Amino acid sequence: MTTTAPRLGPALARLLLVAAALLGTLLATAGPASAHAALTGSDPQDGAVVATAPKEVNLTFSEQVAMSDDSIRVLDPAGKRVDTGEMRDLCSGSIVRYGVALRPGLPDGTYTVAWQTVSADSHPIAGAFTFSVGAPSKTSVALPDTDVGGGLVGALYGIARYLAYGAFVVLVGGGAFVLVCWPRGAAVRPVQRLVVRGWLALTGATLALLLLRHPYTRTGRLGDVFDLDGLRAVLETKTGAALSSRLLLLGAAALFVAVLFGAYARRSDEKEHRDLTFGLAIGGTVVAAGIAGTWALAEHASTGLQPGIAMPVDILHLLAVAAWLGGLTALLVALQWGPPMERSAVERYSTMAFGSVVVLAVTGIYQSWRQVGTWSALTDTRYGQLLLVKIGLVAVLVGIGWVSRRWVRRLGEPTAEAEAGPEAGPEAGPEAGPEEKPSEEKTGPDEEPSDEAADEASEGAPEEPSGAVDPERAEQLARQRAAVAVARRKKERDADPERAGLRRSVLTEAAVAVVLLAVTTVLTSTEPARTEVEAGKGGSTAGAAAVPDRPIDVRLPFDTGGVDGKGTVQITLDPGRTGANALHLYVLRPNGRALDVPEVKLAFTLAEKDVGPLPVLPDRIQTGHWTASGVQLPMSGEWLMQVTIRTSDIDQTTIEKNVKIG
Repeated sequence: MTTTAPRLGPALARLLLVAAALLGTLLATAGPASAHAALTGSDPQDGAVVATAPKEVNLTFSEQVAMSDDSIRVLDPAGKRVDTGEMRDLCSGSIVRYGVALRPGLPDGTYTVAWQTVSADSHPIAGAFTFSVGAPSKTSVALPDTDVGGGLVGALYGIARYLAYGAFVVLVGGGAFVLVCWPRGAAVRPVQRLVVRGWLALTGATLALLLLRHPYTRTGRLGDVFDLDGLRAVLETKTGAALSSRLLLLGAAALFVAVLFGAYARRSDEKEHRDLTFGLAIGGTVVAAGIAGTWALAEHASTGLQPGIAMPVDILHLLAVAAWLGGLTALLVALQWGPPMERSAVERYSTMAFGSVVVLAVTGIYQSWRQVGTWSALTDTRYGQLLLVKIGLVAVLVGIGWVSRRWVRRLGEPTAEAEAGPEAGPEAGPEAGPEEKPSEEKTGPDEEPSDEAADEASEGAPEEPSGAVDPERAEQLARQRAAVAVARRKKERDADPERAGLRRSVLTEAAVAVVLLAVTTVLTSTEPARTEVEAGKGGSTAGAAAVPDRPIDVRLPFDTGGVDGKGTVQITLDPGRTGANALHLYVLRPNGRALDVPEVKLAFTLAEKDVGPLPVLPDRIQTGHWTASGVQLPMSGEWLMQVTIRTSDIDQTTIEKNVKIG
């Protein structure tokens, strides 16, 4: 009894709709690209009140960043720029620090520091903070509301990134599938279209990324896409060089595709065919590795821990993904819309996919260790959570692949008619028969006629008269015969339950792969867990490096609520470092004159190290002036300084301020 498999058209539509919905959810919740470098310290600090205007403003980052003369801007309360615009590279060893000099003679007031740069792995970061000279004041500074790396430009950039990844997978994986698994597929029109469209999509996405790069990292305005000065600046960056190199390599890839579907598909001599296969395999591998290297050069692998090892590992990882998922896509297209495929081709793909999964596992473990670092970061950071989702999807794909392998084993006993068919035998070769070509060229996934329509066409097609034939009528008869041939082949194909089951299994794999690529794209736009954790410790490690080599000087207003209970306390801690410090405290009235109070006491607490509170009882030297020597602060970090001021027997208040001790 012949079993007819269900039609895959509606199933394909449903699976792709589900995959598109999941993809849309991922991209909608992705938000702007997270910063992969983090600001870990500044001088002056955010919210600091200093007695005299500093000579410069310094920023410290967790990893290398690309700075320009406009990357740090300092604005006075009226919004006027007060920095000199000269960027100073203050990096030393592992400390990444940049500064900008300030104009001399700055008056008292609140100043705004706005900064914007690009991290070493190509993602834009920005921020702003304030500090005050003398005392805080009102400020009219209005920072631009454009969200660097976000908004419409960020969404378009993210879509282009996803398309680039997907197109690379299809281009490389499709070519590998033809060369390694199914050489006869070089002449199959649906497979040709798949690979060519992959090349076109990757080229278009790369051009879009190049044009969007300037507004994505600098202005946030879509209208700046064709800003030639901005494009010139992008080409001088590491990311611009990687994208332009990718375009050049895509030129070589176009030559590879032309030979693969041209001379290779038509070659009939076995030795020539074998030699050409070897040459295409070597050349294709070099070009594919070069294109994969453009991602490794500009993103995660190029910065952080062990970049010399991470970049080759990243290239291998990308190539393995392409061979597995791109080959899977080509297999799906061949099973769904191509001629019958021999069992050996599917078995060769299964072997290639298994090898790719092994490479993915090895390289993925290394990349996970490098980007995550600790087990707790897997669950406590967004990067770690996304990585767990990706691992789960890979496990699902492997499980579905195991089911597909079971279907492949059941293909081991094809019917004699199927093996002897003209499309399954080696004679079919790369070149299709004259009756097969029109059907391949003019039919596709949406153009296959139904069985009923084909039967009607067969029944209604009259015989050609032996005499003169009307050309229009002859063309109509040819179309009807082609439709009948397509319907017959489809009916025979769907009547094979094993191949129908394999198609359904591969289709499910492809749907999961779409979501997996979306998760991977979001993952590459997310701050690595290791960087996030280290930035979270910035208050005690990297942040300490940003502490200036001068005494800490802060002013804090207070109000005890009683008579003569308002004023300002000015505290100087010299040298503001670990170890012994000299403390001077001045209590001032609102008019700036000294205020005599009965009692002043302080306490220092380093909560992250569970140190303190360490009490300090200063001695009164004169009216409004209190001092303490040998104030011991044993560890660097961000200390909470609590100052208690009593202005009468019942009126007192405690004010707090975080200070960084280096």
